[in-house]
Amino acid sequence: MGMSAPFTMRRDDKMANDQQNSDTSRMATETLRNVRINQVGYLLAAAKHATVVTSATTPLTWQLRDVSSTVVASGTTTVFGHDATSGDHVHSVDFSAYQQPGEGFTLQAGDDISHPFRISTDIYRQLKYDALAYFYHNRSGIPIEMPYAGGEQWTRPAGHLDVPPNKGDTNVPCAPDTGRSYELDVSGGWYDAGDHGKYVVNAGISLWTLLNQYERATYYGSTATFADGTMNIPERNNGVPDLLDEARWELDFLLKMQVPEGQPQAGMAHHKMHDAAWTGLPISPEQDPQQRYLRPPSTAATLNLAATAAQAARIWKEIDPAYSQRCQRAAERAWQAALAQPQVYAPHSDSTGGGPYGDTELGDEFYWAAAELYTTTRATEYQQFIRQSPYYLQVPTTFGPNSVPAMTWGTTQALGTITLATVRDDEHNMEAEAARQSIVDAANVFVGILDQQGYRVPFDPGPTGKYAWGSNSFVLNNLIILALAYDFTEDAIYLNAVVDGMDYILGCNALDKSYVSGYGVNPLQNPHHRFWAHQLDPRFPPVPPGAVSGGPNSSVQDPYAQSIGLAGCAAQKCYVDHIESYSTNEVAINWNAPLAWVTAFLDEQAHSMTNAAEPQP
Repeated sequence: MGMSAPFTMRRDDKMANDQQNSDTSRMATETLRNVRINQVGYLLAAAKHATVVTSATTPLTWQLRDVSSTVVASGTTTVFGHDATSGDHVHSVDFSAYQQPGEGFTLQAGDDISHPFRISTDIYRQLKYDALAYFYHNRSGIPIEMPYAGGEQWTRPAGHLDVPPNKGDTNVPCAPDTGRSYELDVSGGWYDAGDHGKYVVNAGISLWTLLNQYERATYYGSTATFADGTMNIPERNNGVPDLLDEARWELDFLLKMQVPEGQPQAGMAHHKMHDAAWTGLPISPEQDPQQRYLRPPSTAATLNLAATAAQAARIWKEIDPAYSQRCQRAAERAWQAALAQPQVYAPHSDSTGGGPYGDTELGDEFYWAAAELYTTTRATEYQQFIRQSPYYLQVPTTFGPNSVPAMTWGTTQALGTITLATVRDDEHNMEAEAARQSIVDAANVFVGILDQQGYRVPFDPGPTGKYAWGSNSFVLNNLIILALAYDFTEDAIYLNAVVDGMDYILGCNALDKSYVSGYGVNPLQNPHHRFWAHQLDPRFPPVPPGAVSGGPNSSVQDPYAQSIGLAGCAAQKCYVDHIESYSTNEVAINWNAPLAWVTAFLDEQAHSMTNAAEPQP
C-alpha cells in the first residue's frame, strides 16, 4: 500500500450477525486494576515497568510484595500526567532493580494494587509456541485433530475440500466477471482472519515473518527452538524444522495461485480467492456452502509471491533442493511478469465476500521482491534495481498522518531492508552494514517514543491521535525492528523497549487488557472468528491460547462497537472484546506472525541476558 495508505487498514466491509443487547465480554468495571502491569509477568533481568492510573499530581509510594505479602522492593512513582492516547492521568513505576524469581507478586501504588504476576525467565516459553499454533488451527484443507489441536473442542473436519456443502478449493473457477474460464487447485494455506478467504498480499507478509524468524535465528540466535519435533503439528518428526513445515503449508498455497502458462497474464499471481458472498457467524469451514472464486491477478500479489518464493528458495536449498528450485523458478517468473505488467491493481471496491486488500503504490513491493531475489541469487540485475529504488534501505517510522509502524501488508520496504541486513554473506556485504544502520536508526525513533507515552508503548498515532485497524500489529512489527537493533548492537536499550512493548500487549494498557487469548487475568476471549464463536453458540469452541486481537481502532467501523458508544473514544479505549466487533477484535495471520516472532526472541534473550534492566529515573 506504500506510504499513502488510507486510515482503514484491513477491510472495507464485513458481515456480522444480529447484535446482542449487552457486552458480556468486557471485564466488569469493578475488577479493573489501576496499577497496570504485564499480566503474564516480567523477565528476571530485563526492564520492569508499570503504569498507575491516578488523579494524584504528586508522587506516590509504591511497594512490590511477594506471594506472602512481604515487601521486597519500594520506591516512589514518577508523575507522567495526561496521556493523550488513553485520556488517563498516569504515573510510572520502575521496579527493574528487583531481580528475584517468584510467583504471586503484586505491586501497590497508593491504595491501588495490581493483578498478581510472575517474575521468571520462562514468561514467553509456551506463548511462542501457542502463537505459532494459531496457524495450524487456521489451516485450510486438512482436518484439525488431536493430538495437535490442544483439546477436542478445537478439532474439526477439513475445510473446503469439495465435501458438501463445501464447493471446495481443489477446482476453483475464476469469477464470472473476470472473463477467464480456467480453474485452479488452490487448496491448502491458512484462512486469513475471521473469514475463510485466502489473500496473497496478506499471506506475503505473514509467511515472510515466519521465514524471517527462522533466518534471524540462523544468524543471530538458535534454530533449536523450532527444530523438528518442537511444535505440535502433524509434520513433526519428518526431519525438517517444524517452523518451516508450518510455513510451507502456506507457501504451497501461494505457488498454486500463480497463473499457469498458456493463460493471460501467465506468471502473475491471483490477488485472492474467497466466497462469492460473506458468510455469517458462526460457521465451521467444512459447513461453508458458498461458491469460491479466484479474483484477477494483481501486480501486488505477484510481487508478494516473487519475494516469498525467493526467500524460500534459499532457506530450502539444503533441506529440499528440488523444492528450492521450484520456488526460485516461481519467483523469477513472477518477477518478470510484474515487470511486464507493473500497474495491475486490485480495486478497493472488490469487497463482496472477502476483503479487498487494495494496493496502488507498488514501489515498495518491487524493492522488497528485488531484495529477496538479490539475496538468493546475488544477480547484479537485482542489486542494480534495489540501489535505484526510492525505497532503498528504508525502514518507515511515519505512516501518513496517522501512525508509526515499520511495516504492514501494504508497506513492505522494511521487509527487504531487514533481509539485506540479516542474511550474512561475506562476499556480498555492501548493503548489509547500511541496512543494519537503517534499522538501528528506526529503532532509535521508536525508543524515543516510549518516554512520550504514559503506557510506554513504542507506537505513536501521529498528529490525529487515532489508532488504526490492527493497531496491535503496528506495535508488534515495531518490536521486530527494536529486536533486530539489539541483535546488531547488543545495546540493552533496544531489548528493554521490546519488553515494554510486550507489556502493553499483555495488560499494561488503558483497558487493563491482555490482548492475547489464554494469557493474563483479563485475556482476549471473544475474537471475530467464524469457528471460535462460543460467545454466539456454545456448540462452537472458545478461542485457543495464543491468538492476538487487532486491538484498538479509532474508526470503530463495525455496528456493534458503534452501538455501545465507542465512537469518539480515546484511541487506546476504542476496543471491545466481542465477536461482532470485527473492526477492533478480529484476529489475522499477519497479526499473529509478529507475535510469534517477538515472543520467540524474548524467550531466547531471557536465558542469555544478564542485568539488561536499566532503571529509569
